[in-house]
Amino acid sequence: MTPATGTTPKGITGEEAASRWVRGMFGRVAARYDLLNHLLSFNLDRRWRAHTVERVADVLSRPDAKVLDLCCGTGDVLLSLAAARRGLTIFGSDFCHPMLIEAQRKIAAHKLRSPLFEADALALPLASDSLDLITVAFGFRNLTNYRHGLDELARVLKPGGTLAILEFSQPTNRLFAGPYGFFSTRVLPWVGGMISGSRDAYTYLPESIKKFPGAEGLAEQMRSAGFSGVEFERLTFGAVALHLGKK
Repeated sequence: MTPATGTTPKGITGEEAASRWVRGMFGRVAARYDLLNHLLSFNLDRRWRAHTVERVADVLSRPDAKVLDLCCGTGDVLLSLAAARRGLTIFGSDFCHPMLIEAQRKIAAHKLRSPLFEADALALPLASDSLDLITVAFGFRNLTNYRHGLDELARVLKPGGTLAILEFSQPTNRLFAGPYGFFSTRVLPWVGGMISGSRDAYTYLPESIKKFPGAEGLAEQMRSAGFSGVEFERLTFGAVALHLGKK
């Protein structure tokens, strides 16, 4: 089987067209994104994000750490990172403007210092060797070129810097895989489409997960891109995996 090189929305060809489609899709669901994340994951998304923050606590403890939450969406991980290390500036970036508007609203409500900027993850407006930590929660799967994305993240990380990718994966537990498959392909598009008004977005979600490399595959891609000490941890019977690696 040929390894996936990037996200491929149904009926869309070419990286530029795929990027435009994904950006527009997230823009359409931004207002209901948090509600659906919590509802459709049975609130497990909060636990997954909290666990990710715990695993990078050593970097957050550094007084001068430079941290970026990439593909930050509405800012849930960014807020958790900022809350875990008060006083540290946590940057957030996304290429979907409506998502950043939602994130800014939440940041202001929490009175946190978390500057946001709009940018494509494949071409970040950041200096090389400038970050100690990059987190990406449920956004890496949507990049149009995974290797290009990993190369860009390696570029902006300092030597020894940490990359943490939290992403959906394929369940490894057979008893869980059956009900999970039914829920993701039948229930999720219906409920997500009804609440968000964009059924295509919640049809794309399970399709993109199915096409995305498994935990071992993503770990191998990280190693191939030059990351060392790569490890991954399966969560919730393998439905989600947290990958860690160092530049």
